[in-house]
Amino acid sequence: HRSAMDHQPKFFENLSGTGKAIGVLTSGGDAQGMNAAVRAVVRMGIYVKAKVYFVYEGYQGMVDGGDNIVEVSWESVSSILQVGGTVIGSARCKSFRTREGRLQAAYNLVQRGITNLCVIGGDGSLTGANLFREEWSGLLEELAQKGKCIDEEAVKKYAYLNIVGMVGSIDNDFCGTDMTIGTDSALHRIIEVVDAIMTTAQSHQRTFVLEVMGRHCGYLALVSALACGADWVFIPEYPPEEGWEDSMCVKLSENRARKKRLNIIIVAEGAIDCHNKPITSEKVKDLVVQRLGFDTRVTILGHVQRGGTPSAFDRILASRMGVEAVLALLEATPATPACVVSLSGNQAVRLPLMECVQMTQEVQKAMDEGRFVEAVRLRGRSFENNLNTYKLLSHKKPDAELPKTNFNVAVLNVGAPAAGMNAAVRAAVRVGITEGHKMFAVIDGFEGFARGKIKEISWGDVGGWTGQGGSILGTKRTLPAKYLEKIADQMRTNNINALMVIGGFEAYLGLLELSAAREKYDEFCVPMVMVPATVSNNVPGSDFSIGADTALNTITDTCDRIKQSASGTKRRVFIIETMGGYCGYLANMGALAAGADAAYIFEEQFDIRELQANVEHLTEKMKTSIQRGLVLRNENCNENYTTDFIYQLYSEEGKGVFDCRKNVLGHMQQGGAPSPFDRNFGTKISAKAMQWISKKLKETYRKGKVFANTDDSVCLLGMRRRNLVFQPVAELKTETDFVHRIPKEQWWLKLRPLMKILAKYKTSYDVSDSGQLEHVAMHSPKEAEPGAI
Repeated sequence: HRSAMDHQPKFFENLSGTGKAIGVLTSGGDAQGMNAAVRAVVRMGIYVKAKVYFVYEGYQGMVDGGDNIVEVSWESVSSILQVGGTVIGSARCKSFRTREGRLQAAYNLVQRGITNLCVIGGDGSLTGANLFREEWSGLLEELAQKGKCIDEEAVKKYAYLNIVGMVGSIDNDFCGTDMTIGTDSALHRIIEVVDAIMTTAQSHQRTFVLEVMGRHCGYLALVSALACGADWVFIPEYPPEEGWEDSMCVKLSENRARKKRLNIIIVAEGAIDCHNKPITSEKVKDLVVQRLGFDTRVTILGHVQRGGTPSAFDRILASRMGVEAVLALLEATPATPACVVSLSGNQAVRLPLMECVQMTQEVQKAMDEGRFVEAVRLRGRSFENNLNTYKLLSHKKPDAELPKTNFNVAVLNVGAPAAGMNAAVRAAVRVGITEGHKMFAVIDGFEGFARGKIKEISWGDVGGWTGQGGSILGTKRTLPAKYLEKIADQMRTNNINALMVIGGFEAYLGLLELSAAREKYDEFCVPMVMVPATVSNNVPGSDFSIGADTALNTITDTCDRIKQSASGTKRRVFIIETMGGYCGYLANMGALAAGADAAYIFEEQFDIRELQANVEHLTEKMKTSIQRGLVLRNENCNENYTTDFIYQLYSEEGKGVFDCRKNVLGHMQQGGAPSPFDRNFGTKISAKAMQWISKKLKETYRKGKVFANTDDSVCLLGMRRRNLVFQPVAELKTETDFVHRIPKEQWWLKLRPLMKILAKYKTSYDVSDSGQLEHVAMHSPKEAEPGAI
């Protein structure tokens, strides 16, 4: 995990865009988050002193020219962050496919000196851009020969066209990136519908067949099936085996027999059987009605999935990619291939565009030729892990087929509730049962453990848990130190051979205390693993915690509403207090996602001069057409500069220019149904943790007893840059600021300057970590354990 100290910072002050002109266009289908990307490109471009142009209506606007290509200002992109779709329009364009059309487009760009293009679209749009780039010098020479207002000097001056792509597609069907812009928001729409359907289906004992988008890619269907615990899923990359009709009906009737009141089947619109014949939602419904007589309904989501406001994840992803795209254009040379900015784990990377397109086409070819195992592998690690985890959790083998290990594993929640904890418990219980262990649930954390609140939990007990917020098992902040004797007794009484703790900073402290108590109590000499779950995202050893994404979406939604209220009244500034203890993650990332003017956090000290500068900044802003302000403050950022103090200071200093309001978001940030990201992340990280427990149990079982007393048998499983990593909690001590309950180094602080730049502050931005051009890596089948998110 490279720290900021390991390399010389390289700031972009020497990457001036003076004299450069950047065109930004959106093409193909629209996707939520495209506007956030457009906003980031425009503001970053202007920030580095480049001229930035909107190309309206995609390639059609580029061919038509005229008013379709317009230079834009900072204010042009205000208030578009929270808007779905694309404000600069998108259109399919036949004429751009002809050389004549591309000739006209080149002429229109050269007229404005545009030789840098940022294209946000799908693989078709990006392939078109690459062809345009390859033909560019030839097109210019042809224009010069035709005497089209372009001379030899212009041909030399504008000799090269640089292209950087960002993938905007709700299907997540582009190889080389873990997530495309718009996918997370589409999942939000699907899960909102599934959650709404679940309540009505339970009332009536119904079966629902849900058709989601994905003509060639089953990502949306697969992840929504994972996120809602669907009974069956049909995707194009992994057709069901022969006789699937019988297997599906058996499974549905078994679930009904177990008193499950509803069944959910998810069908991707491009789903096929193993003979490449389509499987439609109507076909599935008719089958269920004819064979089982169940009351069955079909819901086709259609374009609802493209609609609505973008999620916090998509806004942050698009903003990061937009800034990265401008940096890539500034650094591009004539020798640089057209690249696409993408996401790998938690890191922005640049990949050669045509390598990604080629790989994407390979997937389709493999599917057409019936090589489905390869198609899944070509989709990438993240897709393969989703599929493996779904298969693991959705179908219970008959008891006779399950292995028997005679190990007992206990699961407990510790700390404050976080949305997604229940999805993690469900995955742990089901994977544990599949591995042959007896699973025990501990009620009310370590305190409940000491009081003997522990019971065996079965496969069916955790059905329907993925969509539930809070903690069904109950959770407390109590640490185990004062209950060690009683907890040891319970471990002995129930013969507990391993512990899985899902929780926040208290869970981490709890594991440290239990491992320290091993010298005195043999009962704690068992494998123990922790999965981070806290809205504060303050656990050392992990970039993300379960629950933080849901909290971020709550903050972003609230900020959107508040901004709407502020623009209605004009000249108003809102001060919003977020949770997080001493960790500024929610305030900082919430500010980036909501387009705030400032975010005060503990990790970056500030004084009265900075507060004064922010007030002056807002005063200047009120003179423009954007007459509203948004300031986020982390609850513990400073003991003296409280939310009230900042509110009073802004009110006094802004007198006559703007008025002020404050809003403390409080515990609403912990509540609500978990976001698709938290359900999926909780499910996969927990499944991986349980597989680790099984491995450790085998390793430490000797002479009829489990005995584990080494550091590497008490681990925390965390997302580190691109991978999920098991780290001994003892080793994480050096990375922890125990006084303030935060990691000493936090990856997201590197994104802090982005928020400031996009809010028009002068700042330094270290680009040492920005993506260098890499190659698309094919992973071998042995790597396909649950690693990428």
